[in-house]
Amino acid sequence: MEAPPVTVMPVTGGSINMMEYLLQGSVLDQALESLLHRLRGLCDNMEPETFIDHELVYLLKGQQGNPFILRARHSLSHPAVPWHLRYLGQPEAGDKSRHALVRNCLDVSASHSLPDFLNEMGFRLDHEFVANGHIFRRGALKVVVSKLSRVLVPGNTENTERLSLSYLVELSVLAPAGQDTVSDDMRSFAEQLKPLVHLEKIDPSKQRH
Repeated sequence: MEAPPVTVMPVTGGSINMMEYLLQGSVLDQALESLLHRLRGLCDNMEPETFIDHELVYLLKGQQGNPFILRARHSLSHPAVPWHLRYLGQPEAGDKSRHALVRNCLDVSASHSLPDFLNEMGFRLDHEFVANGHIFRRGALKVVVSKLSRVLVPGNTENTERLSLSYLVELSVLAPAGQDTVSDDMRSFAEQLKPLVHLEKIDPSKQRH
């Protein structure tokens, strides 16, 4: 049986090669409120956006090399909004003195038939999780503070288990290739969050996808 057609639209529009600049860290549950208070004082939005998302990670294995990975995410709190399909490239080697991890990023919105479409294309669901938390913004900077929970029964987002006793903290900027000065701005912002959280340049190749 053929999968239903899927419509895909770029979130940012155009065909600009966008790069994601990223710093990551974590904060224990008991320190969350202190971090949120600090972010309210530093960011443009006094009250953060909140979200509850379900993300599915798909793999397409080739005959050689690393598998091709796509991430499909949709909102559980706003189920009518489009799904998002995201591709994240391998981190650039680049200048070792660069303060942030840099990788190619493609993010598009898609219809609700996206999972069926990916299965039809030969992708295999590797794992899925639920992320809920807060989003702060300061100019082009975005700070996401999220709690991650594994999905215990495939497709059942009501049956989850928290992965840790901490929140993941991610500071990121989307910018055209070559805008490496944004990493300096990110480092300056990250310094203002110490000692509540230490944001670092983490190599995802050393982590499980």
